[in-house]
Amino acid sequence: MTDEELDEWGADFVRFCARFADVFGRKEPRAQATKYLRGLMSSVPRKNSWQVAEAVGDAIPDATQRLLYRARWSADAARDRLLRYTTEVFGDEEGIGIVDETGFIKKGSHSAGVKRQYSGTAGKVDNCQVGVFLSYATTKGHVLLDRRLYLPEEWANDPQRREKAKVPADVVFQTKPEQGMAMLETAWQAGVPMRWVTGDEVYGDSTALRDLVARHQRWYVLAVQALTPVWTERPSVVEPGHQGGLGPGRPRMKARLAQGAPPATTVKEVVAGWRENRWQRLTVTEGEKGLITYDWARQRVVESRDGLPGRDAWLLARRSVSDPTDIAYYLSNAPVGTPLMTLAQVASTRYTVEQCIEEAKGETGLDEYEVRFWHSWHRHITLSMMAHTWLASVRYQATEKKGGLSPSSPS
Repeated sequence: MTDEELDEWGADFVRFCARFADVFGRKEPRAQATKYLRGLMSSVPRKNSWQVAEAVGDAIPDATQRLLYRARWSADAARDRLLRYTTEVFGDEEGIGIVDETGFIKKGSHSAGVKRQYSGTAGKVDNCQVGVFLSYATTKGHVLLDRRLYLPEEWANDPQRREKAKVPADVVFQTKPEQGMAMLETAWQAGVPMRWVTGDEVYGDSTALRDLVARHQRWYVLAVQALTPVWTERPSVVEPGHQGGLGPGRPRMKARLAQGAPPATTVKEVVAGWRENRWQRLTVTEGEKGLITYDWARQRVVESRDGLPGRDAWLLARRSVSDPTDIAYYLSNAPVGTPLMTLAQVASTRYTVEQCIEEAKGETGLDEYEVRFWHSWHRHITLSMMAHTWLASVRYQATEKKGGLSPSSPS
């Protein structure tokens, strides 16, 4: 955003910052947070402490570094306030929550959670931190709701590294799906309206995440691996308490498939057996790529849970028009009457989280921090998310007024 555009929307920015005033407590960190937000949205080429300080008129970055390191304020409290603002501005009962992660390439070994691990940003294994994010998409725009720094197991189990990076004692190792689940529950508890949840195979392969979404009476359309097991018809099960095979009078302690019940098959095998007339060519919106046409098809199946039948679900498949061997697979607990187009569009909406992250990196310095501590990472990332969300609200307001920036255009 240019300085002129920021000045034009200055009154709205002041009102936005006022919502967070008590989060920062004292006058000095409150004022510095406002300046930091302005610096993150400024046109300076890099958004590190020195350049942000220069952009907002500070000769040295001491005040900025104090805000990120030593000032007393809670990044989670700011996140909670941001959830409330997002609900007011972008909230929609048909809202879609999208879980994804992104890598932050780093040098050295001292930044919290850093290690050689896969980074989607680099497209390879690299020395990086990984952040797991929850984004939110509605017809009004797309924003980031929450964030978690991924703490690898070797970090979680190393007291010395934890102490040096100031990792709180109550932070334990969590898988990325577990972090996604925690963020979803936080958003739901905050009242963010969300009908749908989507994400890639990292999250779709987690039966615990799928079950959490269903338990909260939301619908998921989650990508899964080709070898994910399902049944095309519900198999018979012998429930616990039945005798058999364990000696006289000894009941079975666990349910099992009945004798003669068919084994589960993979989603890849199910889709391979579909006739060509099952596929429908549909055009969907796929993040910043815009409109893209694929072949889509679906079938009712039974999900597998620990080798036993779980809930009834949709098996959804997306096939490339130019390369029919390129097929993506999804599972969804959406109702039987859900249109194919709806499932296809929700599945495609997962790419908006990548768009959100790229916008925040490009516009509000999401990846341009120079901090090592756990709490400092969450502070910078939260402030960047706040700036990105406000910019998204400006786009939405401008579109509503039929002028200025459009919701899909970068600042």
